[in-house]
Amino acid sequence: MRFSEEFERRFAEMLGHYPTRRSVLVPMLLYAQDEIGSLTDEVITELAQRLELTDLEVRNVISYYSLLTTKPRGKYNVQVCTNIACMLVGGEELLEHCKKKLGVKNKGTTPDGMFTLEEVECIGACSWAPAIQVNYDFHENLTVDKMDQVLDQYSKKGTV
Repeated sequence: MRFSEEFERRFAEMLGHYPTRRSVLVPMLLYAQDEIGSLTDEVITELAQRLELTDLEVRNVISYYSLLTTKPRGKYNVQVCTNIACMLVGGEELLEHCKKKLGVKNKGTTPDGMFTLEEVECIGACSWAPAIQVNYDFHENLTVDKMDQVLDQYSKKGTV
């Protein structure tokens, strides 16, 4: 498994910031996912070896965080929160609207590879509900019209 020089630099730098190797796991999983597109078996094994963990320990962490995935996603991963705070002010309606607008089901990816849609339990933005997260960007206090603007904004950023 070969990572970019940037990844290797980050890895070496991160090891110096934490008291144990295991503490580097989550940020390095995010960096690897951004670079490779998903956390493949090869990536998992490589990081497990580097951090003196088992593959199972790494997979357990991946299964806990909704931002981490072992399956390829679209360029933009749209996570719609439907937890209680978001649900009460339209989170479920936003999710249904996104399904129709993008033409995909939950965890589906558009045919052009631009968007993956995912219902999530909570993104920690309850005070600004309803909220979504697109990759690492949060969008809050949404309505259906605002949701359309957000999706259009990402569509205009470019093709895959």
